[in-house]
Amino acid sequence: PGCRGAQGRFAYKLLHDLFANYSSALRPVEDTDRALNVTLQVTLSQIIDMDERNQVLTSYLWVRQAWLDAHLTWDKDAYGGIDSIRIPSSYVWRPDIVLYNNADDRFGGPMETNVVLRSDGHIMWDSPAITKSSCKVDVSYFPFDGQRCRLTFGSWTYNGNQIDLRNRLDTGDLTDFVENVEWEVLGMPATRNVITYGCCSEPYPDVTYTLLLRRRASFYIFNLLLPCIMVSFLAPLGFYLPADSGEKVSLGVTVLLALTVFQLLVAESMPPSESVPLIGKYYIATMTMITASTALTIFIMNVHHCGPGARPVPPWARRLILHHMARLCCVYEVGESCKSPRRAPAGRVGKGNSGGPRESLMEGEVGAEAGGCSRDRCVCHHHGLLRNVGYIAGCFRRHRASQRRTGEWKKVAKVMDRFFMWVFFLMLFLMSVLVLGKAA
Repeated sequence: PGCRGAQGRFAYKLLHDLFANYSSALRPVEDTDRALNVTLQVTLSQIIDMDERNQVLTSYLWVRQAWLDAHLTWDKDAYGGIDSIRIPSSYVWRPDIVLYNNADDRFGGPMETNVVLRSDGHIMWDSPAITKSSCKVDVSYFPFDGQRCRLTFGSWTYNGNQIDLRNRLDTGDLTDFVENVEWEVLGMPATRNVITYGCCSEPYPDVTYTLLLRRRASFYIFNLLLPCIMVSFLAPLGFYLPADSGEKVSLGVTVLLALTVFQLLVAESMPPSESVPLIGKYYIATMTMITASTALTIFIMNVHHCGPGARPVPPWARRLILHHMARLCCVYEVGESCKSPRRAPAGRVGKGNSGGPRESLMEGEVGAEAGGCSRDRCVCHHHGLLRNVGYIAGCFRRHRASQRRTGEWKKVAKVMDRFFMWVFFLMLFLMSVLVLGKAA
């Protein structure tokens, strides 16, 4: 206990002797023409926030500065062997090292922590600081992007002839870094730069730490990209819906509105710049395709609902759509399959079945005459009955023809639905593979 009390008295006497005639306002060098060497070391403890929209990086740093104070030396044997003391940093001169690219509106500096003062005059100042630095954010490949954020430290008033600022190590210290849930730190190289600004002719050295970040994309893949892909693949299924369901157009519009919501979610977090993020390009391309598919659905619905007064299907459309495209898209009638031979269309049956109701009537008349029916007895009813049966047969033929035309137009619409469904499925698949490949 007596030794510890003696140490305390020596420390009090040492503090009194050191700062009796000391001023913390002047640069502590013996020769004012020589530069004071200041070493800087930055330890990254945590990335608090990366605000892409405002392009501000908030980080928690430990800043270590070391220099030699020529006026604060002592003989440790004269003071009970005391080799170092801890004193408030406000007692000694400190270099005005600031963060050049500071983006904090309050412009706060390091905390007022103690400094370690050694008997040879070396001072070590460790201070934690929460910094907000400006960082140019490039979101061209969001959410598979990487960022390079710079932290530039330098003296605000002392030039290179007065303070020679150097980095202690070639990289920032990441041993105590707390992993971030969104960003992965790939490295933090440090470089020393000597820049002559336009205001002054003297050189100003600085130390720049480049923080290499890579975004963890899992959150955005499962919450933005995969829902978009699954919703977009619903749009081509609108071509598969039956035309009489009345839901073909509404499905396309619903998918388009869902993608618009996802696009707004991405736009809220991105900076308003000219570079469109990769996921934004995917949304725009998908929305364009869904808009085109909805427009085609409206056109095909118009073809499907051609009434009895519609024109017959043109020969080129019959040959291209009803024969080649129908076989290609496996569109067949009930009872047919893609491999079964096609039926002869209505109205193209053999000669043995070409007889109409009028010929049947004539055959019945001949049979009646052969059976001994007197022509004189039936002649009064023959012409009227024949006219009525011919009118009914004509109406039946016209009805069958209009049904055949309507059925052909419906089949044309069905074939076009199947064809465009596979085309849009293929386009969406290729576009998704292209986006993921470009991101990789």
